[in-house]
Amino acid sequence: MKILGEMFLTFMQVGGLTFGGGYAMLPILQREVVEKRGWATDEELTDYFAVGQCTPGIIAVNTATFVGQKQAGVLGGIVATLGIVAPSLVIISVLAGFINTFAELAVVKNAFAGIRVCVCVLIFNAVCKLWKGSVKSKLALAIFAVVTLGSLFFDLSPVLFVVVAAVLGICLEQFAPAARKSKKEGEV
Repeated sequence: MKILGEMFLTFMQVGGLTFGGGYAMLPILQREVVEKRGWATDEELTDYFAVGQCTPGIIAVNTATFVGQKQAGVLGGIVATLGIVAPSLVIISVLAGFINTFAELAVVKNAFAGIRVCVCVLIFNAVCKLWKGSVKSKLALAIFAVVTLGSLFFDLSPVLFVVVAAVLGICLEQFAPAARKSKKEGEV
């Protein structure tokens, strides 16, 4: 029960203190889940982000569900999910009645403009940390380049990019050992 309580409070904190949507939660999830609590490794969290992007729903909620399930089974997944969505439900319910009144105020517009810039920096920092744990070989760099260029020049579903990256990873790893073996045999 202790882990469930800690999980609920941790994910409630992430959900309540993060502005800007699912991607804005990624750096905070990385710090809380990997660095502080050790509930996942950077590699596992990257995998959760990838699968969370491909499955219906919000990436941060899906990631919380995966982490919770890993730590405490189905009940852990449910508790983590409830923890991350509870603050949003409460805040949105309260704000719904006031949003039309305040949305056009200059101070509110300026505050959100500042928050958007901050969120971009937080996402960039998370990407840099994830880069170190994910792009460890020339093959991984090649996949990164293909997916980056594809996402810049084509308006395709992120699911397609994940599937293509998975297929490339499988293919490149299947053929790379054979190429390395032939190269070594040629040197001998």
